[in-house]
Amino acid sequence: MEAKYQWLNSLLTNNKNEFAQFPEIKWLNPYMTDDHVGRRNNLLNEIDETPLFKSTKPFLNHISKGCRICGEGKWSCLFITNKCNANCFYCPAPQKHDEPPSTQGLEFTNPYDYADYINHFGFEGVSFSGGEPLLYFERTLEYLKVLRRECRPDLYIWMYTNGILADKEKLTALAKENLNEIRFDIGATGFSLEKVRIAKGIIPVVTIEIPSVPEEKERIIAMLPQMRDAGVTNLNLHHLRLTHHNVTQLIKRDYTIISAERPLVAESEIAALEIIHQAQQSGLEIGINYCSFHYKNRFQKAGYRQIITRTIMPEAAITENGYIREYHHDAIAYKHVKLFPKSPEHNSDRNILINGKKYAYEVLTILSEEHLTADYQKQIEELINTEPGTPPEDLLLFRIWQCEYIESIFFLPLED
Repeated sequence: MEAKYQWLNSLLTNNKNEFAQFPEIKWLNPYMTDDHVGRRNNLLNEIDETPLFKSTKPFLNHISKGCRICGEGKWSCLFITNKCNANCFYCPAPQKHDEPPSTQGLEFTNPYDYADYINHFGFEGVSFSGGEPLLYFERTLEYLKVLRRECRPDLYIWMYTNGILADKEKLTALAKENLNEIRFDIGATGFSLEKVRIAKGIIPVVTIEIPSVPEEKERIIAMLPQMRDAGVTNLNLHHLRLTHHNVTQLIKRDYTIISAERPLVAESEIAALEIIHQAQQSGLEIGINYCSFHYKNRFQKAGYRQIITRTIMPEAAITENGYIREYHHDAIAYKHVKLFPKSPEHNSDRNILINGKKYAYEVLTILSEEHLTADYQKQIEELINTEPGTPPEDLLLFRIWQCEYIESIFFLPLED
């Protein structure tokens, strides 16, 4: 496990350096790790369903179609605006200014261009997010209308909202254009179900999607029957993460921070699993899933890499983790495709046309090793052909393993 230890410790070092100006952050240390892992594993063992997506998404009863499409990498999230009218302590970004609709670094000021993008790459789901999409309701509605006219009839479309501006008129207009699902962050409205109840019977699938705030665990558990009666089909619980925007707020709550690819709140994960477990014990039929950071950081990114690369470079050997593998006996490299708007800043000589509009792309190398020994070649071939049950101990093989596969376990720091 030497390579894994080195990688975990590098994450811890990087995170501590990034947040060095906040020495009061309580990082998860080796003495706390065993307790956290033990509690998490005990809860996972108590939950009947087998976690989806290589054990990164524990759930109860069912998840929405949108969540399945997301996990399969067939979803595009359009940020209608970056401006929000709420002030949630856990928000990871400022969200103070309106900006053009965008996804994956691409701006789509014209909804027809976005519909062409969806059709070209064959996405099966689209979500409208922000910021708050209802701040710019007419804009949101126009994109929905165009997608319904121009894209496949079974395109699954959902919207995230804090619900502050939701009313029967707006919800009815969205339903008329066949919005499939709406997801409310009731944490922004003091856990009020008022707007959720209005949406019942108007939007086909009503979901509550909130961060798993440890202090609100008992309130959420007590509200589960009310959520069900209000028409909620699914409850999605997100993993709280630490950012430069919310760090001062999270420090006040004395959370324990896990050092992963991004710093995470340890208590948030435990609270989410305890909510699922309690709902199971109560026999509630509502669907609940824990949307872990590990799931989002791995499956969402891998899915996007796969769908873009398969379309632009259909002959490439693409790994489970969405990277291009180039392997020629004594040399191996892993690359990925980055798509840009065609502009002077991105004046690449590699271009694609989507219904007459030009986009640029680059193929970026993330790992390259040459002059591999015969022994390495044999081990690499075995690794490529069969996913090992545990990460390789050798550093190069570990890096290749990360490019090939999506990790099926939750990593934690091992040394302080």
